Amino acid sequence: MQSLQDLDTSLRGLGSRLFVLRGEPGEVLTKVWETWDVKMMTWEEDTEPDAVIRDEAVKEMAERKGVTVETFCSHTLYRPEDIVAKNKGTAPLTLVKFQSVIAMMEKPSKPLDAPQSLEEASRLSVSELSDTKDDIPTLKEVNVVESELHESKFPGGETEALKRFNEKLSTENAAWVRTFEKPLTSPNSLEPSTTVLSPYLKFGCVSPRMMYWRLVKLYTGAKHSQPPVSLHGQLLWREFYYCAAASTPNFSRMEDNPVCRQIPWDKDEDKLAAWTEARTGFPYIDAIMTQLRRDGWIHHLARHSVACFLTRGDLWQSWEKGQEVFEELLLDADWSLNAGNWMWLSASAFFHQYWKCYSPVAFGKKTDPSGEYIRKYLPHLAKFPDKFIYQPWEAPLAVQKAAGCVIGQDYPRPIVDHAIVSKENMGRMKVACAAGKVAAPKKNKLENYFKKEPKAKKRKIDE
Repeated sequence: MQSLQDLDTSLRGLGSRLFVLRGEPGEVLTKVWETWDVKMMTWEEDTEPDAVIRDEAVKEMAERKGVTVETFCSHTLYRPEDIVAKNKGTAPLTLVKFQSVIAMMEKPSKPLDAPQSLEEASRLSVSELSDTKDDIPTLKEVNVVESELHESKFPGGETEALKRFNEKLSTENAAWVRTFEKPLTSPNSLEPSTTVLSPYLKFGCVSPRMMYWRLVKLYTGAKHSQPPVSLHGQLLWREFYYCAAASTPNFSRMEDNPVCRQIPWDKDEDKLAAWTEARTGFPYIDAIMTQLRRDGWIHHLARHSVACFLTRGDLWQSWEKGQEVFEELLLDADWSLNAGNWMWLSASAFFHQYWKCYSPVAFGKKTDPSGEYIRKYLPHLAKFPDKFIYQPWEAPLAVQKAAGCVIGQDYPRPIVDHAIVSKENMGRMKVACAAGKVAAPKKNKLENYFKKEPKAKKRKIDE
Protein backbone atom coordinates (compact mmCIF):
# COMPACT_ATOMS: atom_id res chain seq x y z
CA MET A 1 0.00 0.00 0.00
CA GLN A 2 2.82 2.39 0.88
CA SER A 3 4.53 1.60 -2.43
CA LEU A 4 1.34 2.35 -4.37
CA GLN A 5 0.76 5.56 -2.41
CA ASP A 6 4.30 6.74 -3.05
CA LEU A 7 3.99 5.98 -6.76
CA ASP A 8 0.70 7.87 -6.93
CA THR A 9 2.27 10.88 -5.19
CA SER A 10 5.17 10.91 -7.66
CA LEU A 11 2.82 10.67 -10.64
CA ARG A 12 0.63 13.48 -9.32
CA GLY A 13 3.73 15.65 -9.14
CA LEU A 14 3.95 15.21 -12.92
CA GLY A 15 0.26 15.92 -13.51
CA SER A 16 -0.72 12.25 -13.75
CA ARG A 17 -1.91 9.67 -11.23
CA LEU A 18 -2.20 5.97 -10.49
CA PHE A 19 -5.52 4.39 -11.40
CA VAL A 20 -6.32 1.15 -9.55
CA LEU A 21 -9.06 -0.76 -11.34
CA ARG A 22 -11.23 -3.31 -9.53
CA GLY A 23 -12.48 -6.57 -11.01
CA GLU A 24 -11.49 -9.42 -13.28
CA PRO A 25 -8.85 -8.23 -15.80
CA GLY A 26 -10.77 -9.49 -18.81
CA GLU A 27 -13.96 -7.67 -17.90
CA VAL A 28 -12.38 -4.47 -16.58
CA LEU A 29 -9.87 -3.97 -19.37
CA THR A 30 -12.43 -4.52 -22.11
CA LYS A 31 -14.44 -1.60 -20.74
CA VAL A 32 -11.35 0.58 -20.27
CA TRP A 33 -10.12 0.01 -23.81
CA GLU A 34 -13.42 1.31 -25.13
CA THR A 35 -13.91 4.15 -22.62
CA TRP A 36 -10.38 5.47 -22.93
CA ASP A 37 -10.01 4.63 -26.64
CA VAL A 38 -6.82 2.69 -25.90
CA LYS A 39 -4.47 2.11 -28.83
CA MET A 40 -1.52 0.58 -27.00
CA MET A 41 -0.99 -1.25 -23.71
CA THR A 42 2.30 -2.12 -22.00
CA TRP A 43 3.20 -3.98 -18.85
CA GLU A 44 6.04 -5.53 -16.94
CA GLU A 45 6.36 -9.26 -17.63
CA ASP A 46 5.63 -11.58 -14.73
CA THR A 47 7.09 -15.08 -14.51
CA GLU A 48 4.77 -16.54 -11.85
CA PRO A 49 2.53 -19.28 -13.33
CA ASP A 50 -0.86 -17.70 -12.62
CA ALA A 51 0.34 -14.35 -13.91
CA VAL A 52 1.69 -15.89 -17.12
CA ILE A 53 -1.71 -17.46 -17.84
CA ARG A 54 -3.52 -14.20 -17.02
CA ASP A 55 -1.21 -12.07 -19.13
CA GLU A 56 -1.42 -14.34 -22.16
CA ALA A 57 -5.22 -14.18 -21.99
CA VAL A 58 -5.17 -10.37 -21.74
CA LYS A 59 -2.71 -10.13 -24.63
CA GLU A 60 -4.96 -12.24 -26.86
CA MET A 61 -8.01 -10.17 -25.93
CA ALA A 62 -6.17 -6.92 -26.59
CA GLU A 63 -4.96 -8.00 -29.99
CA ARG A 64 -8.48 -9.08 -30.95
CA LYS A 65 -9.65 -5.58 -30.01
CA GLY A 66 -6.94 -3.99 -32.12
CA VAL A 67 -4.92 -2.85 -29.10
CA THR A 68 -1.15 -3.12 -29.60
CA VAL A 69 0.65 -4.87 -26.72
CA GLU A 70 4.29 -4.34 -25.80
CA THR A 71 5.79 -5.97 -22.70
CA PHE A 72 9.08 -5.40 -20.91
CA CYS A 73 11.30 -7.27 -18.47
CA SER A 74 13.02 -4.93 -16.05
CA HIS A 75 12.51 -6.55 -12.62
CA THR A 76 15.41 -8.88 -13.42
CA LEU A 77 18.79 -8.29 -15.02
CA TYR A 78 18.11 -10.82 -17.74
CA ARG A 79 14.95 -12.25 -19.26
CA PRO A 80 14.71 -15.83 -17.88
CA GLU A 81 13.68 -17.21 -21.29
CA ASP A 82 16.86 -15.81 -22.83
CA ILE A 83 19.01 -17.58 -20.26
CA VAL A 84 17.18 -20.86 -20.83
CA ALA A 85 17.61 -20.49 -24.59
CA LYS A 86 21.32 -19.80 -24.15
CA ASN A 87 21.58 -22.95 -22.01
CA LYS A 88 20.12 -25.15 -24.76
CA GLY A 89 16.57 -25.12 -23.49
CA THR A 90 17.01 -25.81 -19.77
CA ALA A 91 17.53 -23.62 -16.73
CA PRO A 92 21.00 -23.73 -15.11
CA LEU A 93 20.57 -25.46 -11.75
CA THR A 94 23.81 -24.32 -10.10
CA LEU A 95 25.02 -20.78 -9.67
CA VAL A 96 28.36 -21.68 -11.28
CA LYS A 97 26.58 -22.91 -14.39
CA PHE A 98 24.29 -19.89 -14.32
CA GLN A 99 27.30 -17.56 -14.28
CA SER A 100 28.91 -19.40 -17.18
CA VAL A 101 25.72 -18.94 -19.23
CA ILE A 102 25.27 -15.22 -18.58
CA ALA A 103 28.99 -14.68 -19.27
CA MET A 104 28.10 -15.43 -22.90
CA MET A 105 25.34 -12.81 -22.90
CA GLU A 106 25.42 -9.04 -23.14
CA LYS A 107 25.63 -7.01 -19.95
CA PRO A 108 22.30 -5.94 -18.44
CA SER A 109 20.97 -2.79 -20.05
CA LYS A 110 21.21 0.43 -18.07
CA PRO A 111 18.00 1.73 -16.48
CA LEU A 112 16.24 4.73 -17.96
CA ASP A 113 15.96 7.92 -15.95
CA ALA A 114 12.57 8.61 -14.43
CA PRO A 115 10.56 11.27 -16.28
CA GLN A 116 10.87 14.76 -14.80
CA SER A 117 7.88 16.24 -16.62
CA LEU A 118 5.00 15.41 -18.96
CA GLU A 119 3.87 17.17 -22.10
CA GLU A 120 0.76 19.26 -21.61
CA ALA A 121 -1.32 16.86 -23.72
CA SER A 122 -0.43 14.00 -21.36
CA ARG A 123 -1.45 15.81 -18.18
CA LEU A 124 -4.76 14.89 -16.58
CA SER A 125 -7.56 17.32 -16.00
CA VAL A 126 -8.49 18.62 -12.55
CA SER A 127 -11.58 16.39 -12.50
CA GLU A 128 -9.56 13.29 -13.43
CA LEU A 129 -7.06 14.04 -10.67
CA SER A 130 -9.74 14.58 -8.05
CA ASP A 131 -11.98 11.61 -8.96
CA THR A 132 -11.73 9.02 -6.15
CA LYS A 133 -13.39 6.14 -8.01
CA ASP A 134 -10.13 4.40 -8.99
CA ASP A 135 -8.02 5.44 -6.01
CA ILE A 136 -5.62 3.13 -4.21
CA PRO A 137 -7.53 0.56 -2.09
CA THR A 138 -7.79 1.13 1.63
CA LEU A 139 -6.50 -1.47 4.06
CA LYS A 140 -10.08 -2.22 5.03
CA GLU A 141 -10.97 -2.87 1.39
CA VAL A 142 -8.37 -5.66 1.20
CA ASN A 143 -9.40 -7.09 4.60
CA VAL A 144 -6.38 -5.89 6.58
CA VAL A 145 -7.04 -4.74 10.14
CA GLU A 146 -4.78 -1.74 10.62
CA SER A 147 -4.69 -2.07 14.41
CA GLU A 148 -3.10 -5.52 14.02
CA LEU A 149 -0.16 -4.21 11.98
CA HIS A 150 3.26 -3.41 13.41
CA GLU A 151 4.87 -0.13 12.45
CA SER A 152 7.41 -1.14 9.83
CA LYS A 153 11.09 -0.35 10.18
CA PHE A 154 11.19 -0.47 6.39
CA PRO A 155 8.44 1.71 4.88
CA GLY A 156 7.38 0.94 1.33
CA GLY A 157 7.80 3.10 -1.74
CA GLU A 158 10.38 4.37 -4.20
CA THR A 159 11.20 7.43 -2.08
CA GLU A 160 12.27 5.26 0.86
CA ALA A 161 13.94 2.77 -1.51
CA LEU A 162 16.13 5.40 -3.15
CA LYS A 163 17.04 6.85 0.23
CA ARG A 164 18.25 3.45 1.45
CA PHE A 165 19.87 2.66 -1.91
CA ASN A 166 21.87 5.90 -1.95
CA GLU A 167 22.86 5.47 1.67
CA LYS A 168 24.05 1.86 1.40
CA LEU A 169 25.60 2.10 -2.06
CA SER A 170 27.17 5.53 -1.79
CA THR A 171 30.72 6.57 -2.64
CA GLU A 172 31.24 7.25 1.07
CA ASN A 173 30.26 3.64 1.80
CA ALA A 174 32.36 2.18 -1.02
CA ALA A 175 34.80 0.37 1.28
CA TRP A 176 31.93 -1.55 2.92
CA VAL A 177 30.41 -2.34 -0.50
CA ARG A 178 33.71 -3.62 -1.88
CA THR A 179 34.51 -5.85 1.08
CA PHE A 180 30.94 -7.12 1.57
CA GLU A 181 30.76 -10.91 1.96
CA LYS A 182 27.28 -12.00 2.94
CA PRO A 183 28.17 -15.16 4.90
CA LEU A 184 30.35 -13.00 7.15
CA THR A 185 27.52 -10.66 8.09
CA SER A 186 25.68 -11.24 11.35
CA PRO A 187 22.29 -12.98 11.43
CA ASN A 188 21.50 -11.64 14.89
CA SER A 189 22.86 -8.11 15.03
CA LEU A 190 20.46 -5.63 16.62
CA GLU A 191 20.41 -3.60 13.41
CA PRO A 192 20.59 -5.17 9.93
CA SER A 193 24.11 -6.02 8.82
CA THR A 194 23.09 -6.10 5.14
CA THR A 195 21.47 -3.59 2.78
CA VAL A 196 17.79 -4.61 3.31
CA LEU A 197 17.11 -3.63 -0.28
CA SER A 198 15.31 -6.92 -0.93
CA PRO A 199 11.78 -5.62 -0.14
CA TYR A 200 12.32 -2.72 -2.52
CA LEU A 201 13.65 -4.97 -5.27
CA LYS A 202 10.66 -7.26 -4.78
CA PHE A 203 8.11 -4.47 -5.15
CA GLY A 204 9.89 -2.72 -8.00
CA CYS A 205 10.71 0.34 -5.88
CA VAL A 206 14.36 0.07 -6.88
CA SER A 207 15.67 -1.45 -10.08
CA PRO A 208 18.07 -4.42 -10.01
CA ARG A 209 19.73 -2.88 -13.06
CA MET A 210 20.27 0.36 -11.22
CA MET A 211 21.84 -1.63 -8.39
CA TYR A 212 23.97 -3.65 -10.81
CA TRP A 213 25.41 -0.56 -12.50
CA ARG A 214 25.93 1.29 -9.21
CA LEU A 215 28.00 -1.68 -8.01
CA VAL A 216 29.99 -1.64 -11.27
CA LYS A 217 30.76 2.00 -10.61
CA LEU A 218 31.85 1.37 -7.00
CA TYR A 219 33.87 -1.72 -7.93
CA THR A 220 35.75 -0.11 -10.84
CA GLY A 221 39.44 0.41 -10.16
CA ALA A 222 39.42 -1.24 -6.74
CA LYS A 223 39.77 -4.71 -5.29
CA HIS A 224 36.40 -6.13 -4.29
CA SER A 225 34.65 -9.32 -3.21
CA GLN A 226 33.27 -11.68 -5.85
CA PRO A 227 30.13 -13.76 -6.40
CA PRO A 228 28.62 -15.74 -4.82
CA VAL A 229 29.23 -13.79 -1.59
CA SER A 230 29.51 -10.22 -2.91
CA LEU A 231 26.63 -7.77 -3.36
CA HIS A 232 26.87 -8.47 -7.08
CA GLY A 233 26.53 -12.13 -6.14
CA GLN A 234 23.30 -11.44 -4.27
CA LEU A 235 21.77 -10.09 -7.47
CA LEU A 236 22.91 -13.22 -9.30
CA TRP A 237 21.30 -15.50 -6.70
CA ARG A 238 18.08 -13.60 -7.29
CA GLU A 239 18.41 -14.08 -11.05
CA PHE A 240 19.27 -17.75 -10.59
CA TYR A 241 16.05 -18.48 -8.71
CA TYR A 242 13.92 -16.41 -11.08
CA CYS A 243 15.28 -18.38 -14.01
CA ALA A 244 14.80 -21.77 -12.33
CA ALA A 245 11.26 -20.90 -11.23
CA ALA A 246 10.20 -19.55 -14.62
CA SER A 247 11.10 -22.78 -16.39
CA THR A 248 10.23 -25.43 -13.76
CA PRO A 249 6.66 -26.76 -13.47
CA ASN A 250 5.18 -26.69 -9.95
CA PHE A 251 8.23 -24.89 -8.59
CA SER A 252 6.53 -23.89 -5.33
CA ARG A 253 5.49 -27.41 -4.31
CA MET A 254 7.12 -30.80 -3.86
CA GLU A 255 4.75 -32.98 -5.88
CA ASP A 256 5.30 -33.04 -9.64
CA ASN A 257 8.25 -30.69 -9.28
CA PRO A 258 11.05 -32.17 -11.41
CA VAL A 259 13.89 -30.49 -9.50
CA CYS A 260 12.59 -31.35 -6.02
CA ARG A 261 13.45 -34.42 -4.01
CA GLN A 262 10.35 -36.28 -2.79
CA ILE A 263 10.59 -36.53 1.00
CA PRO A 264 7.97 -38.08 3.32
CA TRP A 265 7.63 -35.11 5.67
CA ASP A 266 5.49 -35.40 8.81
CA LYS A 267 2.28 -33.44 9.23
CA ASP A 268 2.18 -32.18 12.80
CA GLU A 269 0.06 -29.06 13.21
CA ASP A 270 1.21 -28.54 16.80
CA LYS A 271 4.88 -28.44 15.83
CA LEU A 272 4.15 -26.15 12.90
CA ALA A 273 2.15 -23.80 15.13
CA ALA A 274 4.89 -23.74 17.79
CA TRP A 275 7.45 -22.79 15.14
CA THR A 276 5.20 -20.18 13.54
CA GLU A 277 4.23 -18.60 16.86
CA ALA A 278 7.76 -18.58 18.37
CA ARG A 279 7.01 -21.28 20.96
CA THR A 280 9.68 -23.88 20.21
CA GLY A 281 11.54 -23.40 23.49
CA PHE A 282 14.76 -22.58 21.65
CA PRO A 283 15.36 -18.84 22.26
CA TYR A 284 17.44 -18.29 19.10
CA ILE A 285 14.74 -19.80 16.88
CA ASP A 286 11.90 -18.04 18.72
CA ALA A 287 13.69 -14.68 18.60
CA ILE A 288 14.06 -14.99 14.83
CA MET A 289 10.40 -15.87 14.36
CA THR A 290 9.43 -12.96 16.60
CA GLN A 291 11.53 -10.55 14.56
CA LEU A 292 9.97 -11.94 11.40
CA ARG A 293 6.45 -11.26 12.65
CA ARG A 294 7.33 -7.85 14.09
CA ASP A 295 9.66 -6.40 11.44
CA GLY A 296 8.76 -8.41 8.33
CA TRP A 297 12.44 -9.06 7.66
CA ILE A 298 15.19 -11.33 9.00
CA HIS A 299 18.80 -11.89 7.92
CA HIS A 300 19.38 -14.63 5.34
CA LEU A 301 21.32 -16.79 7.83
CA ALA A 302 18.49 -16.39 10.31
CA ARG A 303 16.14 -17.63 7.57
CA HIS A 304 18.47 -20.56 7.07
CA SER A 305 18.39 -21.39 10.77
CA VAL A 306 14.61 -21.44 11.16
CA ALA A 307 14.09 -23.19 7.81
CA CYS A 308 16.52 -25.96 8.68
CA PHE A 309 14.93 -26.27 12.13
CA LEU A 310 11.41 -26.68 10.70
CA THR A 311 12.39 -29.20 8.05
CA ARG A 312 15.35 -31.59 8.01
CA GLY A 313 16.99 -30.33 11.19
CA ASP A 314 14.49 -30.81 13.99
CA LEU A 315 10.74 -30.81 13.31
CA TRP A 316 10.62 -32.73 10.01
CA GLN A 317 7.77 -30.63 8.61
CA SER A 318 7.34 -29.85 4.92
CA TRP A 319 9.15 -26.88 3.45
CA GLU A 320 5.88 -25.96 1.74
CA LYS A 321 4.41 -25.06 5.15
CA GLY A 322 7.37 -22.84 5.98
CA GLN A 323 7.11 -21.25 2.56
CA GLU A 324 3.49 -20.31 3.31
CA VAL A 325 4.44 -18.62 6.59
CA PHE A 326 7.23 -16.64 4.94
CA GLU A 327 4.87 -15.68 2.12
CA GLU A 328 2.56 -14.15 4.70
CA LEU A 329 5.10 -12.43 6.94
CA LEU A 330 8.11 -11.38 4.85
CA LEU A 331 8.14 -7.91 3.33
CA ASP A 332 10.39 -9.27 0.59
CA ALA A 333 8.40 -12.47 0.03
CA ASP A 334 9.06 -13.30 -3.60
CA TRP A 335 7.49 -16.41 -5.11
CA SER A 336 10.62 -17.56 -6.96
CA LEU A 337 13.15 -16.85 -4.21
CA ASN A 338 10.93 -18.06 -1.42
CA ALA A 339 10.31 -21.46 -3.00
CA GLY A 340 13.91 -21.84 -4.16
CA ASN A 341 15.42 -21.02 -0.79
CA TRP A 342 13.04 -23.34 1.07
CA MET A 343 13.94 -26.21 -1.23
CA TRP A 344 17.61 -25.37 -0.71
CA LEU A 345 17.44 -25.26 3.08
CA SER A 346 15.40 -28.43 3.33
CA ALA A 347 17.95 -30.17 1.06
CA SER A 348 15.14 -30.84 -1.39
CA ALA A 349 16.82 -29.16 -4.36
CA PHE A 350 20.01 -27.29 -5.31
CA PHE A 351 21.73 -28.17 -2.00
CA HIS A 352 22.00 -31.81 -0.89
CA GLN A 353 24.55 -31.88 1.94
CA TYR A 354 21.83 -32.76 4.43
CA TRP A 355 24.32 -33.81 7.11
CA LYS A 356 25.28 -30.16 7.59
CA CYS A 357 22.75 -28.95 10.10
CA TYR A 358 22.31 -25.62 11.86
CA SER A 359 22.36 -25.88 15.64
CA PRO A 360 19.50 -23.90 17.24
CA VAL A 361 21.89 -23.16 20.11
CA ALA A 362 25.50 -22.99 18.92
CA PHE A 363 25.01 -21.12 15.65
CA GLY A 364 23.64 -17.92 17.18
CA LYS A 365 26.33 -17.86 19.85
CA LYS A 366 29.05 -17.36 17.24
CA THR A 367 28.07 -13.79 16.46
CA ASP A 368 26.13 -12.89 19.62
CA PRO A 369 27.55 -14.81 22.62
CA SER A 370 25.79 -12.62 25.19
CA GLY A 371 22.39 -13.09 23.51
CA GLU A 372 21.54 -9.41 23.06
CA TYR A 373 19.38 -10.33 20.05
CA ILE A 374 17.38 -12.79 22.15
CA ARG A 375 16.97 -10.24 24.93
CA LYS A 376 15.60 -7.72 22.42
CA TYR A 377 12.99 -9.97 20.84
CA LEU A 378 12.21 -12.17 23.84
CA PRO A 379 12.27 -9.68 26.73
CA HIS A 380 10.89 -12.23 29.20
CA LEU A 381 14.28 -13.97 28.93
CA ALA A 382 16.29 -10.76 29.24
CA LYS A 383 17.45 -11.32 32.82
CA PHE A 384 18.99 -14.72 32.23
CA PRO A 385 22.80 -14.81 32.61
CA ASP A 386 24.80 -15.11 29.39
CA LYS A 387 25.61 -18.70 30.30
CA PHE A 388 21.96 -19.73 29.99
CA ILE A 389 20.43 -17.28 27.52
CA TYR A 390 20.56 -19.80 24.65
CA GLN A 391 19.63 -22.78 26.87
CA PRO A 392 17.49 -21.41 29.70
CA TRP A 393 16.14 -24.87 30.53
CA GLU A 394 19.60 -25.75 31.84
CA ALA A 395 19.54 -22.95 34.40
CA PRO A 396 18.92 -23.98 38.01
CA LEU A 397 15.41 -23.20 39.21
CA ALA A 398 16.74 -20.47 41.51
CA VAL A 399 18.35 -18.74 38.50
CA GLN A 400 15.11 -19.05 36.53
CA LYS A 401 13.11 -17.51 39.37
CA ALA A 402 15.65 -14.71 39.76
CA ALA A 403 15.28 -14.01 36.03
CA GLY A 404 11.51 -13.90 36.42
CA CYS A 405 10.96 -16.68 33.90
CA VAL A 406 10.42 -20.29 34.90
CA ILE A 407 10.89 -22.71 32.03
CA GLY A 408 7.81 -24.79 31.38
CA GLN A 409 5.69 -22.11 32.98
CA ASP A 410 6.66 -18.68 31.60
CA TYR A 411 8.52 -19.97 28.55
CA PRO A 412 8.19 -23.41 26.94
CA ARG A 413 10.61 -26.24 27.29
CA PRO A 414 12.41 -27.28 24.07
CA ILE A 415 9.95 -28.87 21.69
CA VAL A 416 12.52 -31.56 20.78
CA ASP A 417 15.94 -32.78 21.86
CA HIS A 418 18.07 -31.39 19.05
CA ALA A 419 20.98 -33.75 19.67
CA ILE A 420 18.71 -36.76 19.16
CA VAL A 421 16.23 -35.67 16.46
CA SER A 422 18.83 -34.04 14.21
CA LYS A 423 20.67 -37.35 13.94
CA GLU A 424 17.41 -39.24 13.40
CA ASN A 425 16.46 -36.82 10.63
CA MET A 426 19.83 -37.20 8.95
CA GLY A 427 19.05 -40.90 8.78
CA ARG A 428 15.67 -40.17 7.25
CA MET A 429 17.27 -37.88 4.70
CA LYS A 430 19.79 -40.58 3.83
CA VAL A 431 16.92 -42.96 3.07
CA ALA A 432 15.17 -40.29 1.00
CA CYS A 433 18.40 -39.69 -0.95
CA ALA A 434 18.77 -43.37 -1.67
CA ALA A 435 15.16 -43.61 -2.80
CA GLY A 436 15.65 -40.62 -5.09
CA LYS A 437 19.00 -41.97 -6.34
CA VAL A 438 20.69 -38.61 -5.76
CA ALA A 439 24.40 -38.75 -6.44
CA ALA A 440 26.87 -37.70 -3.79
CA PRO A 441 27.22 -33.91 -4.03
CA LYS A 442 30.37 -32.33 -5.34
CA LYS A 443 32.21 -29.64 -3.46
CA ASN A 444 30.48 -26.38 -4.20
CA LYS A 445 32.13 -23.08 -4.98
CA LEU A 446 31.15 -21.44 -1.70
CA GLU A 447 32.67 -24.26 0.32
CA ASN A 448 35.91 -23.89 -1.65
CA TYR A 449 35.81 -20.17 -1.02
CA PHE A 450 35.84 -20.67 2.74
CA LYS A 451 38.69 -23.14 2.57
CA LYS A 452 40.82 -20.45 0.95
CA GLU A 453 40.08 -17.92 3.68
CA PRO A 454 42.38 -17.49 6.69
CA LYS A 455 41.13 -19.26 9.81
CA ALA A 456 40.27 -15.98 11.52
CA LYS A 457 37.62 -15.32 8.87
CA LYS A 458 36.19 -18.81 8.64
CA ARG A 459 32.70 -19.50 9.88
CA LYS A 460 30.86 -22.77 9.74
CA ILE A 461 27.77 -22.32 7.66
CA ASP A 462 25.59 -24.74 5.75
CA GLU A 463 26.49 -23.39 2.32
